[in-house]
Amino acid sequence: MQITAQQLMDVFGIPKARAEKWSPLVTWACRCFEINSPLRIAAFVAQVGHESGRLRYVKEIWGPMPWQQRYEGRIDLGNTEPGDGKRFMGRGLIQLTGRNNYTAASRALGIDFVNAPHLLEQPGLVAMSAAWFWDQHALNDLADVGDMRRITRIINGGYNGLEERMAFYEKALACLQASAQKAAGEQADEL
Repeated sequence: MQITAQQLMDVFGIPKARAEKWSPLVTWACRCFEINSPLRIAAFVAQVGHESGRLRYVKEIWGPMPWQQRYEGRIDLGNTEPGDGKRFMGRGLIQLTGRNNYTAASRALGIDFVNAPHLLEQPGLVAMSAAWFWDQHALNDLADVGDMRRITRIINGGYNGLEERMAFYEKALACLQASAQKAAGEQADEL
């Protein structure tokens, strides 16, 4: 399925230029990781929309805030070296955080994000890293049953922004289902 710029504009209320930039990148990343049904795409789009501030941010806004300072030395994130907290701050449309995630994404995508963390700010890579994270955590399975709470918990570690994520999900699902019905109708007309 194609995720159109118009759909992104309708779901997030974003400018056309931003939607046109992200539509092909998000579509490609979804295709690579079988995020390929209205339920899966709607859940993915809703999550990346919230995590990236409606496709505005590909890098965590660093204060550092008290919660960001807690990244430093977090063994569960793999932040074992001084400075790892800031070095491996959230990047990408799903905001990969921590040395462990950067290392795993490096292996999977064949790009050295550990030694060049800024690469996770490149448009194609931020979309691909988000879809990779989605795949690694089997979020398609949760999307297939509409479990946005569990998806949010896995991505966020809590339920931050759940209301907005759900609103994006409902809008995205409506757009995608309407597109799928229209395509099915056009295909039937051709027969």
